[in-house]
Amino acid sequence: MKSANGKKDKGSHSNQLRIIGGKWRGRKLAFPSIEGLRPTPDRVRETLFNWLAADVSAARCLDLFAGSGALGLEALSRGASQVDFVDRSPEPIKQLIENLRLLGAENVRVQQDNALQWLQQLQQSPDTNTYNIIFLDAPFHQGLIADCLNLLTFCLSPGGKIYLEMGRDEILPDIPADWHLHREKFAGQICYRLFIRDEQNLSTQV
Repeated sequence: MKSANGKKDKGSHSNQLRIIGGKWRGRKLAFPSIEGLRPTPDRVRETLFNWLAADVSAARCLDLFAGSGALGLEALSRGASQVDFVDRSPEPIKQLIENLRLLGAENVRVQQDNALQWLQQLQQSPDTNTYNIIFLDAPFHQGLIADCLNLLTFCLSPGGKIYLEMGRDEILPDIPADWHLHREKFAGQICYRLFIRDEQNLSTQV
């Protein structure tokens, strides 16, 4: 679910996404009509969170290129202990903050920032956070996933999982050596994958 730029679409001022599981199951939330902003489809989210069923509870999550926040909101609904949302566009961020308020969500941080710059700043911080689950759903066909991968390696915990959502026709960039593909599936024009960072390889590199 991404916000590629700040241009508004012609048409309605808002759309709705539905949380499909957990304590907020069935809740519908607004997100703005902005070019390039598209929540991960319900069917894809359902499959993803089936893959993550044993891992979400108490997990620390990062929703990068958050857009509508659908993936992070789904994780919170299913028991994640912390979710950080990052997106550069002000209108989705404003709506996301309002949606979190409506839900009474706790243990969240919302940052309006360029994702790459935010990751670079996080890498330089002495209090670098590590995440158990990272959702990476960048705007398609802009090469942003490739730019993010190495920066994400330092903040993904041992055994952590990272979700990549890409256009079906996009070439998968080089993946860090200590990540391995756990699941892969296609839905329409979307290819989505779940990787796991290998604990054994990671421990030998430290």
